[in-house]
Amino acid sequence: SEMDFVASPEQNIDKNVCIVGSELVENYTVYIIEMKVGDHRWTTKHRYSDFYDLHEKLTSQKKIDKHLLPPKKIIGKNSKSLVEKRQKELEVYLQTLLSRFPVTAPKVLSIFLHFHLYEINGITATLAEDLFHRGEQLLVAGEVFVLRPLQLYAITQQLKIAKPTCANGDAKTDLGHILDFACRLKYLKVPGTKGFVGTSNIEEQTLPFDLSVFKSLLQIEISDCISGQLKGLPLLKPSLATLSIHHSAASMKEILVPEAAEFAQWEPEGVDIDRSVTAIIPTWQMLTTLDMSCNSICYIDESVKLIPEVEFLDLSHNELSLVENLQHLYNLVHLDLSYNKLTVLEGVHTKLGNIKTLNLAGNQLETLCGLSKLYSLVNLDLSSNRLAQLDEIKHIGTLPCLEKLSLASNPVCIIPDYRTRVLAQFWDRAGEVSLDGTVTTEKELDTVEVLKAIQKAKEAKDRMANNEKKVTGIHIVVWSYISFHGIQPKCLGDTKLYFLESLVIMFLNSLKMYRYKSLMRRKTVKKLYEIMSPYITEH
Repeated sequence: SEMDFVASPEQNIDKNVCIVGSELVENYTVYIIEMKVGDHRWTTKHRYSDFYDLHEKLTSQKKIDKHLLPPKKIIGKNSKSLVEKRQKELEVYLQTLLSRFPVTAPKVLSIFLHFHLYEINGITATLAEDLFHRGEQLLVAGEVFVLRPLQLYAITQQLKIAKPTCANGDAKTDLGHILDFACRLKYLKVPGTKGFVGTSNIEEQTLPFDLSVFKSLLQIEISDCISGQLKGLPLLKPSLATLSIHHSAASMKEILVPEAAEFAQWEPEGVDIDRSVTAIIPTWQMLTTLDMSCNSICYIDESVKLIPEVEFLDLSHNELSLVENLQHLYNLVHLDLSYNKLTVLEGVHTKLGNIKTLNLAGNQLETLCGLSKLYSLVNLDLSSNRLAQLDEIKHIGTLPCLEKLSLASNPVCIIPDYRTRVLAQFWDRAGEVSLDGTVTTEKELDTVEVLKAIQKAKEAKDRMANNEKKVTGIHIVVWSYISFHGIQPKCLGDTKLYFLESLVIMFLNSLKMYRYKSLMRRKTVKKLYEIMSPYITEH
Protein backbone atom coordinates (compact mmCIF):
# COMPACT_ATOMS: atom_id res chain seq x y z
CA SER A 1 0.00 0.00 0.00
CA GLU A 2 1.03 3.65 -0.34
CA MET A 3 1.39 3.83 3.47
CA ASP A 4 4.22 1.31 3.37
CA PHE A 5 5.79 2.16 0.01
CA VAL A 6 9.33 3.55 0.16
CA ALA A 7 10.34 6.04 -2.51
CA SER A 8 13.23 5.23 -4.80
CA PRO A 9 15.95 7.88 -5.24
CA GLU A 10 14.50 8.95 -8.61
CA GLN A 11 11.26 9.89 -6.89
CA ASN A 12 12.78 12.14 -4.26
CA ILE A 13 11.69 15.33 -5.96
CA ASP A 14 11.28 18.22 -3.57
CA LYS A 15 7.66 19.09 -2.84
CA ASN A 16 6.87 22.29 -1.00
CA VAL A 17 3.62 23.99 -0.19
CA CYS A 18 2.95 27.38 1.34
CA ILE A 19 0.04 29.79 1.63
CA VAL A 20 1.22 33.07 0.15
CA GLY A 21 -1.80 35.23 0.86
CA SER A 22 -5.55 35.55 1.15
CA GLU A 23 -8.37 37.57 -0.36
CA LEU A 24 -11.95 38.36 0.62
CA VAL A 25 -14.54 37.05 -1.82
CA GLU A 26 -18.10 38.16 -1.02
CA ASN A 27 -18.38 37.27 2.67
CA TYR A 28 -15.67 34.64 3.02
CA THR A 29 -11.88 34.44 2.90
CA VAL A 30 -10.01 32.55 0.18
CA TYR A 31 -6.45 31.35 0.84
CA ILE A 32 -3.89 31.40 -2.01
CA ILE A 33 -1.81 28.21 -2.00
CA GLU A 34 1.49 27.94 -3.89
CA MET A 35 2.71 24.44 -4.68
CA LYS A 36 6.26 23.60 -5.84
CA VAL A 37 7.35 20.23 -7.23
CA GLY A 38 10.88 20.27 -8.57
CA ASP A 39 11.13 23.15 -11.04
CA HIS A 40 7.38 23.39 -11.50
CA ARG A 41 5.09 25.57 -9.42
CA TRP A 42 1.46 26.60 -9.53
CA THR A 43 -1.20 28.23 -7.38
CA THR A 44 -4.68 27.23 -6.29
CA LYS A 45 -7.27 28.90 -4.07
CA HIS A 46 -9.46 27.41 -1.33
CA ARG A 47 -11.70 28.68 1.46
CA TYR A 48 -11.68 27.17 4.94
CA SER A 49 -14.71 24.98 4.23
CA ASP A 50 -12.73 23.27 1.43
CA PHE A 51 -9.99 22.44 3.93
CA TYR A 52 -12.63 21.10 6.31
CA ASP A 53 -14.15 18.83 3.64
CA LEU A 54 -10.68 17.57 2.71
CA HIS A 55 -9.91 16.80 6.35
CA GLU A 56 -13.17 14.91 6.83
CA LYS A 57 -12.38 12.66 3.87
CA LEU A 58 -8.79 12.06 4.95
CA THR A 59 -9.71 11.22 8.53
CA SER A 60 -12.28 8.69 7.32
CA GLN A 61 -9.95 7.14 4.74
CA LYS A 62 -6.47 7.38 6.18
CA LYS A 63 -6.89 7.88 9.93
CA ILE A 64 -5.34 11.35 9.99
CA ASP A 65 -5.31 13.02 13.38
CA LYS A 66 -8.66 14.79 13.53
CA HIS A 67 -7.15 17.64 15.60
CA LEU A 68 -4.60 18.48 12.89
CA LEU A 69 -6.89 20.99 11.20
CA PRO A 70 -7.39 24.34 13.00
CA PRO A 71 -10.97 24.58 14.37
CA LYS A 72 -13.86 26.50 12.86
CA LYS A 73 -14.56 30.06 13.93
CA ILE A 74 -17.98 31.60 13.60
CA ILE A 75 -17.44 35.06 15.10
CA GLY A 76 -14.84 37.31 13.54
CA LYS A 77 -13.86 34.70 11.00
CA ASN A 78 -12.81 37.35 8.46
CA SER A 79 -10.90 39.55 10.89
CA LYS A 80 -7.34 40.33 9.85
CA SER A 81 -5.76 38.76 12.94
CA LEU A 82 -7.73 35.53 12.60
CA VAL A 83 -7.05 35.27 8.88
CA GLU A 84 -3.29 35.69 9.38
CA LYS A 85 -3.27 33.15 12.23
CA ARG A 86 -5.37 30.67 10.29
CA GLN A 87 -3.20 31.13 7.19
CA LYS A 88 -0.13 29.96 9.11
CA GLU A 89 -2.04 27.06 10.68
CA LEU A 90 -3.44 25.88 7.36
CA GLU A 91 0.04 26.07 5.82
CA VAL A 92 1.38 23.80 8.59
CA TYR A 93 -1.58 21.49 8.00
CA LEU A 94 -0.77 21.09 4.29
CA GLN A 95 2.95 20.67 4.94
CA THR A 96 2.17 17.93 7.45
CA LEU A 97 0.00 16.12 4.90
CA LEU A 98 2.75 16.24 2.28
CA SER A 99 5.28 14.79 4.72
CA ARG A 100 2.72 12.11 5.61
CA PHE A 101 2.38 11.09 1.94
CA PRO A 102 5.84 11.70 0.41
CA VAL A 103 5.43 9.47 -2.66
CA THR A 104 1.86 9.50 -3.92
CA ALA A 105 -0.80 11.70 -2.39
CA PRO A 106 -4.31 10.31 -1.77
CA LYS A 107 -6.70 11.19 -4.57
CA VAL A 108 -8.64 13.76 -2.53
CA LEU A 109 -5.43 15.57 -1.56
CA SER A 110 -4.08 15.32 -5.11
CA ILE A 111 -7.18 17.01 -6.50
CA PHE A 112 -7.21 19.61 -3.70
CA LEU A 113 -3.63 20.65 -4.56
CA HIS A 114 -4.20 20.30 -8.34
CA PHE A 115 -1.67 17.49 -8.68
CA HIS A 116 -3.97 15.99 -11.32
CA LEU A 117 -3.32 19.08 -13.47
CA TYR A 118 0.38 19.79 -12.94
CA GLU A 119 2.26 16.93 -11.21
CA ILE A 120 3.37 13.80 -13.07
CA ASN A 121 1.97 11.23 -10.60
CA GLY A 122 -1.36 13.00 -10.37
CA ILE A 123 -1.56 13.49 -14.14
CA THR A 124 -0.86 9.86 -15.00
CA ALA A 125 -3.11 8.50 -12.24
CA THR A 126 -6.02 10.60 -13.48
CA LEU A 127 -5.45 9.57 -17.10
CA ALA A 128 -5.04 5.90 -16.18
CA GLU A 129 -8.32 5.88 -14.26
CA ASP A 130 -10.12 7.56 -17.16
CA LEU A 131 -8.79 4.96 -19.60
CA PHE A 132 -9.64 2.15 -17.17
CA HIS A 133 -13.28 3.20 -17.53
CA ARG A 134 -13.41 4.44 -21.15
CA GLY A 135 -10.36 3.08 -22.95
CA GLU A 136 -11.95 0.08 -24.65
CA GLN A 137 -14.97 2.12 -25.70
CA LEU A 138 -12.74 4.80 -27.25
CA LEU A 139 -10.69 2.24 -29.17
CA VAL A 140 -13.77 0.52 -30.58
CA ALA A 141 -15.27 3.86 -31.65
CA GLY A 142 -12.08 4.73 -33.54
CA GLU A 143 -12.22 8.37 -32.47
CA VAL A 144 -9.32 10.82 -32.33
CA PHE A 145 -7.90 10.85 -28.80
CA VAL A 146 -6.42 14.07 -27.43
CA LEU A 147 -3.33 14.07 -25.20
CA ARG A 148 -1.62 17.28 -24.17
CA PRO A 149 2.20 17.56 -24.24
CA LEU A 150 2.14 17.81 -20.43
CA GLN A 151 0.36 14.45 -20.20
CA LEU A 152 2.82 12.84 -22.63
CA TYR A 153 5.69 14.36 -20.67
CA ALA A 154 4.28 12.86 -17.47
CA ILE A 155 3.99 9.41 -19.07
CA THR A 156 7.55 9.67 -20.42
CA GLN A 157 8.88 10.66 -16.99
CA GLN A 158 6.97 7.88 -15.25
CA LEU A 159 8.52 5.31 -17.55
CA LYS A 160 11.98 6.52 -16.51
CA ILE A 161 11.24 6.07 -12.82
CA ALA A 162 11.99 2.74 -11.14
CA LYS A 163 8.72 2.30 -9.29
CA PRO A 164 5.65 0.07 -9.39
CA THR A 165 3.18 0.99 -12.12
CA CYS A 166 0.55 1.26 -9.40
CA ALA A 167 2.22 3.03 -6.50
CA ASN A 168 -0.90 4.07 -4.60
CA GLY A 169 -2.46 0.63 -4.43
CA ASP A 170 -5.44 1.58 -6.61
CA ALA A 171 -5.54 -0.75 -9.62
CA LYS A 172 -7.58 1.75 -11.62
CA THR A 173 -4.64 4.18 -11.67
CA ASP A 174 -2.10 1.63 -12.91
CA LEU A 175 0.16 3.03 -15.64
CA GLY A 176 -0.45 -0.19 -17.53
CA HIS A 177 -3.89 1.06 -18.58
CA ILE A 178 -2.23 3.96 -20.39
CA LEU A 179 0.42 1.80 -22.04
CA ASP A 180 -2.11 -0.78 -23.24
CA PHE A 181 -4.34 1.97 -24.65
CA ALA A 182 -1.41 3.74 -26.33
CA CYS A 183 -0.23 0.52 -27.94
CA ARG A 184 -3.59 0.05 -29.70
CA LEU A 185 -4.56 3.68 -30.39
CA LYS A 186 -4.91 4.63 -34.08
CA TYR A 187 -5.74 8.37 -34.04
CA LEU A 188 -3.92 10.87 -31.81
CA LYS A 189 -3.99 14.65 -31.48
CA VAL A 190 -1.37 16.54 -29.44
CA PRO A 191 -2.39 20.22 -29.08
CA GLY A 192 0.28 22.24 -27.31
CA THR A 193 -0.12 25.72 -25.89
CA LYS A 194 1.89 28.90 -26.07
CA GLY A 195 2.75 30.47 -22.75
CA PHE A 196 2.11 28.94 -19.35
CA VAL A 197 -0.33 26.17 -18.50
CA GLY A 198 -3.07 27.39 -16.19
CA THR A 199 -1.71 29.02 -13.04
CA SER A 200 1.66 27.25 -13.37
CA ASN A 201 5.09 28.20 -14.69
CA ILE A 202 5.01 25.15 -16.99
CA GLU A 203 5.55 25.86 -20.69
CA GLU A 204 4.30 22.86 -22.64
CA GLN A 205 6.35 23.80 -25.71
CA THR A 206 9.56 23.12 -23.80
CA LEU A 207 8.58 19.68 -22.46
CA PRO A 208 10.19 16.61 -24.07
CA PHE A 209 8.03 13.55 -24.66
CA ASP A 210 8.39 10.16 -26.31
CA LEU A 211 5.89 8.86 -28.87
CA SER A 212 7.39 5.40 -29.23
CA VAL A 213 4.72 3.89 -26.92
CA PHE A 214 2.19 4.33 -29.74
CA LYS A 215 2.69 1.17 -31.80
CA SER A 216 -0.39 1.27 -34.06
CA LEU A 217 -0.92 4.93 -34.96
CA LEU A 218 -2.42 5.64 -38.37
CA GLN A 219 -2.81 9.38 -37.86
CA ILE A 220 -1.18 11.97 -35.60
CA GLU A 221 -1.60 15.75 -35.41
CA ILE A 222 0.85 17.83 -33.36
CA SER A 223 0.72 21.59 -32.83
CA ASP A 224 2.63 24.20 -30.83
CA CYS A 225 5.51 21.97 -29.76
CA ILE A 226 9.24 22.33 -30.32
CA SER A 227 10.27 19.71 -32.87
CA GLY A 228 13.51 19.00 -31.03
CA GLN A 229 11.49 17.82 -28.03
CA LEU A 230 9.57 15.20 -30.03
CA LYS A 231 11.18 11.83 -29.41
CA GLY A 232 10.32 8.54 -31.06
CA LEU A 233 8.50 9.98 -34.07
CA PRO A 234 10.50 7.91 -36.63
CA LEU A 235 9.41 4.77 -34.77
CA LEU A 236 5.87 5.39 -36.04
CA LYS A 237 6.96 4.70 -39.66
CA PRO A 238 5.61 1.12 -39.86
CA SER A 239 1.98 2.22 -39.45
CA LEU A 240 1.58 6.00 -39.80
CA ALA A 241 -0.47 7.10 -42.84
CA THR A 242 -1.19 10.74 -41.96
CA LEU A 243 1.21 13.14 -40.23
CA SER A 244 0.17 16.71 -39.41
CA ILE A 245 2.42 19.12 -37.55
CA HIS A 246 1.84 22.85 -37.10
CA HIS A 247 3.62 25.75 -35.36
CA SER A 248 6.42 23.40 -34.43
CA ALA A 249 9.10 23.12 -37.14
CA ALA A 250 11.64 25.29 -38.97
CA SER A 251 12.46 22.61 -41.56
CA MET A 252 11.03 19.43 -43.02
CA LYS A 253 14.07 17.31 -42.22
CA GLU A 254 13.89 17.91 -38.47
CA ILE A 255 10.57 16.05 -38.55
CA LEU A 256 11.10 13.51 -41.34
CA VAL A 257 14.74 12.66 -40.65
CA PRO A 258 15.87 13.87 -37.21
CA GLU A 259 18.78 11.43 -37.59
CA ALA A 260 20.25 13.79 -40.19
CA ALA A 261 21.76 15.82 -37.38
CA GLU A 262 23.98 12.83 -36.57
CA PHE A 263 24.99 11.82 -40.11
CA ALA A 264 26.74 14.03 -42.65
CA GLN A 265 25.70 11.91 -45.66
CA TRP A 266 22.56 9.78 -45.79
CA GLU A 267 20.32 8.17 -48.39
CA PRO A 268 16.87 6.58 -48.18
CA GLU A 269 16.60 2.84 -47.97
CA GLY A 270 16.01 1.01 -51.25
CA VAL A 271 17.62 3.42 -53.73
CA ASP A 272 20.73 2.99 -55.84
CA ILE A 273 23.62 4.73 -54.11
CA ASP A 274 26.41 6.22 -56.19
CA ARG A 275 28.26 8.04 -53.43
CA SER A 276 29.68 7.28 -50.01
CA VAL A 277 27.13 7.62 -47.23
CA THR A 278 27.26 7.39 -43.46
CA ALA A 279 23.67 6.18 -42.98
CA ILE A 280 20.80 4.42 -44.77
CA ILE A 281 17.49 5.79 -43.47
CA PRO A 282 14.24 3.77 -43.69
CA THR A 283 11.44 5.54 -45.57
CA TRP A 284 7.99 6.45 -44.27
CA GLN A 285 6.59 3.59 -46.30
CA MET A 286 2.96 3.97 -45.18
CA LEU A 287 2.72 7.78 -45.18
CA THR A 288 0.30 9.11 -47.82
CA THR A 289 -0.65 12.47 -46.28
CA LEU A 290 1.79 15.03 -44.88
CA ASP A 291 0.49 18.33 -43.54
CA MET A 292 3.24 20.70 -42.41
CA SER A 293 1.25 23.89 -42.85
CA CYS A 294 1.71 26.86 -40.53
CA ASN A 295 5.38 26.36 -39.71
CA SER A 296 8.54 28.34 -40.51
CA ILE A 297 9.83 26.20 -43.38
CA CYS A 298 12.02 28.05 -45.92
CA TYR A 299 13.02 25.15 -48.21
CA ILE A 300 11.57 21.93 -49.54
CA ASP A 301 14.67 19.97 -48.62
CA GLU A 302 15.90 16.54 -49.66
CA SER A 303 14.12 14.83 -46.77
CA VAL A 304 11.15 14.42 -49.15
CA LYS A 305 13.08 11.45 -50.54
CA LEU A 306 11.89 9.61 -47.44
CA ILE A 307 8.17 10.04 -48.21
CA PRO A 308 7.82 8.42 -51.67
CA GLU A 309 4.21 7.31 -51.11
CA VAL A 310 2.82 10.75 -50.23
CA GLU A 311 -0.22 11.76 -52.30
CA PHE A 312 -1.37 14.81 -50.32
CA LEU A 313 1.21 17.43 -49.30
CA ASP A 314 0.27 20.64 -47.50
CA LEU A 315 3.04 23.21 -47.04
CA SER A 316 0.79 26.27 -46.87
CA HIS A 317 1.53 29.22 -44.59
CA ASN A 318 5.31 28.79 -44.58
CA GLU A 319 8.25 30.81 -45.95
CA LEU A 320 8.88 28.99 -49.24
CA SER A 321 10.26 30.94 -52.21
CA LEU A 322 11.06 28.02 -54.55
CA VAL A 323 9.39 24.78 -55.63
CA GLU A 324 12.13 22.16 -55.43
CA ASN A 325 12.84 18.47 -54.77
CA LEU A 326 9.22 17.44 -55.38
CA GLN A 327 10.29 15.29 -58.34
CA HIS A 328 10.97 12.59 -55.75
CA LEU A 329 7.24 12.37 -54.97
CA TYR A 330 6.04 10.19 -57.84
CA ASN A 331 2.60 9.67 -56.27
CA LEU A 332 1.87 13.31 -55.43
CA VAL A 333 -1.63 14.30 -56.55
CA HIS A 334 -2.66 17.20 -54.29
CA LEU A 335 -0.25 20.01 -53.37
CA ASP A 336 -0.98 23.10 -51.27
CA LEU A 337 1.67 25.83 -51.43
CA SER A 338 -0.67 28.70 -50.58
CA TYR A 339 0.46 31.67 -48.53
CA ASN A 340 4.18 31.35 -49.06
CA LYS A 341 6.62 33.68 -50.86
CA LEU A 342 6.61 32.20 -54.35
CA THR A 343 7.32 34.64 -57.20
CA VAL A 344 8.19 32.34 -60.12
CA LEU A 345 7.22 28.82 -61.21
CA GLU A 346 9.69 28.11 -64.01
CA GLY A 347 10.02 24.43 -64.91
CA VAL A 348 7.55 23.39 -62.26
CA HIS A 349 6.16 20.68 -64.57
CA THR A 350 9.43 18.77 -64.21
CA LYS A 351 8.76 18.44 -60.48
CA LEU A 352 4.98 17.93 -60.49
CA GLY A 353 4.35 15.22 -63.04
CA ASN A 354 0.92 13.90 -62.02
CA ILE A 355 -0.50 16.76 -59.99
CA LYS A 356 -4.31 17.19 -60.06
CA THR A 357 -4.93 19.85 -57.40
CA LEU A 358 -2.57 22.79 -56.95
CA ASN A 359 -3.20 25.62 -54.49
CA LEU A 360 -0.97 28.66 -55.05
CA ALA A 361 -3.19 31.27 -53.38
CA GLY A 362 -1.65 34.06 -51.36
CA ASN A 363 1.76 34.16 -53.05
CA GLN A 364 3.48 36.88 -55.11
CA LEU A 365 2.99 35.48 -58.61
CA GLU A 366 2.89 37.91 -61.55
CA THR A 367 3.25 35.33 -64.32
CA LEU A 368 1.91 31.83 -65.00
CA CYS A 369 4.47 30.80 -67.60
CA GLY A 370 5.60 27.80 -65.54
CA LEU A 371 2.17 26.15 -65.47
CA SER A 372 1.59 25.53 -69.19
CA LYS A 373 2.70 21.88 -69.13
CA LEU A 374 0.80 20.63 -66.06
CA TYR A 375 -1.44 18.55 -68.29
CA SER A 376 -3.06 16.51 -65.50
CA LEU A 377 -4.13 19.58 -63.49
CA VAL A 378 -7.86 19.65 -62.60
CA ASN A 379 -8.13 22.25 -59.81
CA LEU A 380 -5.98 25.40 -59.69
CA ASP A 381 -6.24 28.15 -57.07
CA LEU A 382 -4.35 31.34 -57.95
CA SER A 383 -6.35 33.75 -55.79
CA SER A 384 -4.68 36.60 -53.91
CA ASN A 385 -1.59 36.89 -56.10
CA ARG A 386 -0.30 39.76 -58.28
CA LEU A 387 -1.69 38.69 -61.65
CA ALA A 388 -2.56 41.81 -63.63
CA GLN A 389 -2.40 40.81 -67.33
CA LEU A 390 -5.02 38.78 -69.19
CA ASP A 391 -2.28 37.42 -71.43
CA GLU A 392 -1.00 35.37 -68.48
CA ILE A 393 -4.14 33.22 -68.66
CA LYS A 394 -2.95 31.90 -72.03
CA HIS A 395 -0.38 29.80 -70.19
CA ILE A 396 -3.14 27.72 -68.59
CA GLY A 397 -5.79 28.08 -71.31
CA THR A 398 -4.65 24.93 -73.10
CA LEU A 399 -4.53 22.65 -70.05
CA PRO A 400 -6.79 19.79 -71.17
CA CYS A 401 -8.13 18.65 -67.77
CA LEU A 402 -8.59 21.94 -65.90
CA GLU A 403 -12.10 22.22 -64.41
CA LYS A 404 -11.83 24.65 -61.51
CA LEU A 405 -9.89 27.91 -61.55
CA SER A 406 -9.77 30.65 -58.93
CA LEU A 407 -8.33 34.07 -59.75
CA ALA A 408 -10.17 36.05 -57.08
CA SER A 409 -8.40 38.99 -55.42
CA ASN A 410 -5.94 39.54 -58.27
CA PRO A 411 -5.52 42.88 -60.10
CA VAL A 412 -6.76 41.19 -63.29
CA CYS A 413 -10.23 40.88 -61.74
CA ILE A 414 -10.95 44.60 -62.16
CA ILE A 415 -10.66 44.44 -65.96
CA PRO A 416 -14.07 45.03 -67.64
CA ASP A 417 -15.80 41.78 -68.69
CA TYR A 418 -13.16 39.92 -66.67
CA ARG A 419 -15.00 36.59 -66.54
CA THR A 420 -15.77 36.27 -70.23
CA ARG A 421 -12.35 37.49 -71.29
CA VAL A 422 -10.69 34.90 -69.04
CA LEU A 423 -13.03 32.12 -70.18
CA ALA A 424 -12.33 33.02 -73.81
CA GLN A 425 -8.72 31.95 -73.23
CA PHE A 426 -9.99 28.37 -72.87
CA TRP A 427 -11.57 28.38 -76.36
CA ASP A 428 -13.77 25.31 -76.88
CA ARG A 429 -13.40 24.25 -73.21
CA ALA A 430 -14.84 27.49 -71.78
CA GLY A 431 -18.07 25.75 -70.79
CA GLU A 432 -16.16 23.09 -68.84
CA VAL A 433 -14.29 25.54 -66.60
CA SER A 434 -15.72 26.85 -63.32
CA LEU A 435 -14.17 30.27 -62.63
CA ASP A 436 -14.00 31.60 -59.05
CA GLY A 437 -16.49 29.00 -57.87
CA THR A 438 -19.14 29.93 -60.46
CA VAL A 439 -20.16 27.71 -63.37
CA THR A 440 -20.07 29.37 -66.79
CA THR A 441 -23.53 30.56 -67.90
CA GLU A 442 -25.07 30.33 -71.38
CA LYS A 443 -24.94 34.10 -71.68
CA GLU A 444 -21.22 34.06 -70.90
CA LEU A 445 -20.69 31.31 -73.47
CA ASP A 446 -22.43 33.43 -76.12
CA THR A 447 -20.13 36.34 -75.32
CA VAL A 448 -17.14 34.01 -75.39
CA GLU A 449 -18.12 32.94 -78.92
CA VAL A 450 -18.14 36.59 -79.98
CA LEU A 451 -14.77 37.20 -78.38
CA LYS A 452 -13.38 34.14 -80.11
CA ALA A 453 -14.58 35.48 -83.46
CA ILE A 454 -12.99 38.84 -82.68
CA GLN A 455 -9.77 37.15 -81.71
CA LYS A 456 -9.77 35.20 -84.96
CA ALA A 457 -10.32 38.44 -86.84
CA LYS A 458 -7.51 40.17 -85.02
CA GLU A 459 -5.17 37.29 -85.74
CA ALA A 460 -6.16 37.34 -89.40
CA LYS A 461 -5.62 41.09 -89.56
CA ASP A 462 -2.18 40.68 -88.02
CA ARG A 463 -1.32 38.00 -90.56
CA MET A 464 -2.39 40.17 -93.46
CA ALA A 465 -0.60 43.18 -92.05
CA ASN A 466 2.52 41.10 -91.97
CA ASN A 467 1.94 40.30 -95.64
CA GLU A 468 1.61 44.05 -96.33
CA LYS A 469 -1.98 43.72 -97.54
CA LYS A 470 -4.20 46.73 -96.84
CA VAL A 471 -7.61 45.51 -95.92
CA THR A 472 -10.20 47.22 -93.74
CA GLY A 473 -11.13 45.78 -90.34
CA ILE A 474 -14.67 45.03 -91.46
CA HIS A 475 -13.51 42.86 -94.34
CA ILE A 476 -11.07 41.05 -92.04
CA VAL A 477 -13.80 40.21 -89.54
CA VAL A 478 -16.13 38.98 -92.25
CA TRP A 479 -13.42 36.94 -93.93
CA SER A 480 -12.41 35.40 -90.59
CA TYR A 481 -15.97 34.65 -89.57
CA ILE A 482 -16.86 33.08 -92.91
CA SER A 483 -13.69 30.99 -92.96
CA PHE A 484 -14.22 29.88 -89.37
CA HIS A 485 -17.95 29.01 -89.64
CA GLY A 486 -18.36 28.33 -93.34
CA ILE A 487 -21.40 30.68 -93.53
CA GLN A 488 -22.48 32.82 -96.52
CA PRO A 489 -23.53 36.26 -95.21
CA LYS A 490 -25.91 38.77 -96.78
CA CYS A 491 -24.47 41.32 -99.09
CA LEU A 492 -23.06 43.97 -96.77
CA GLY A 493 -23.85 47.64 -97.11
CA ASP A 494 -21.48 50.51 -96.61
CA THR A 495 -22.24 51.19 -92.93
CA LYS A 496 -20.67 49.58 -89.90
CA LEU A 497 -24.03 49.07 -88.22
CA TYR A 498 -25.42 47.07 -91.12
CA PHE A 499 -22.28 44.96 -91.16
CA LEU A 500 -22.60 44.29 -87.45
CA GLU A 501 -26.27 43.36 -87.79
CA SER A 502 -25.38 40.90 -90.50
CA LEU A 503 -22.60 39.46 -88.41
CA VAL A 504 -25.01 38.96 -85.51
CA ILE A 505 -27.42 37.11 -87.80
CA MET A 506 -24.59 34.88 -88.95
CA PHE A 507 -23.54 34.35 -85.34
CA LEU A 508 -27.06 33.40 -84.28
CA ASN A 509 -27.45 31.10 -87.26
CA SER A 510 -24.23 29.36 -86.41
CA LEU A 511 -25.56 28.73 -82.92
CA LYS A 512 -28.91 27.54 -84.35
CA MET A 513 -30.76 30.19 -82.34
CA TYR A 514 -33.22 31.20 -85.08
CA ARG A 515 -36.13 31.67 -82.68
CA TYR A 516 -34.25 34.37 -80.78
CA LYS A 517 -33.21 36.28 -83.89
CA SER A 518 -35.85 38.99 -83.91
CA LEU A 519 -35.84 39.47 -80.14
CA MET A 520 -32.11 39.67 -79.70
CA ARG A 521 -31.09 41.48 -82.88
CA ARG A 522 -31.13 45.07 -81.73
CA LYS A 523 -29.76 44.41 -78.22
CA THR A 524 -27.05 42.08 -79.48
CA VAL A 525 -26.03 44.48 -82.25
CA LYS A 526 -25.48 47.21 -79.70
CA LYS A 527 -23.46 44.94 -77.38
CA LEU A 528 -21.47 43.48 -80.25
CA TYR A 529 -20.67 46.95 -81.54
CA GLU A 530 -19.34 47.95 -78.10
CA ILE A 531 -17.13 44.89 -78.00
CA MET A 532 -15.90 45.08 -81.59
CA SER A 533 -15.48 48.81 -82.08
CA PRO A 534 -11.82 48.86 -80.96
CA TYR A 535 -11.02 46.32 -83.68
CA ILE A 536 -12.96 47.84 -86.58
CA THR A 537 -11.21 50.35 -88.83
CA GLU A 538 -12.88 53.24 -90.60
CA HIS A 539 -13.60 53.05 -94.36
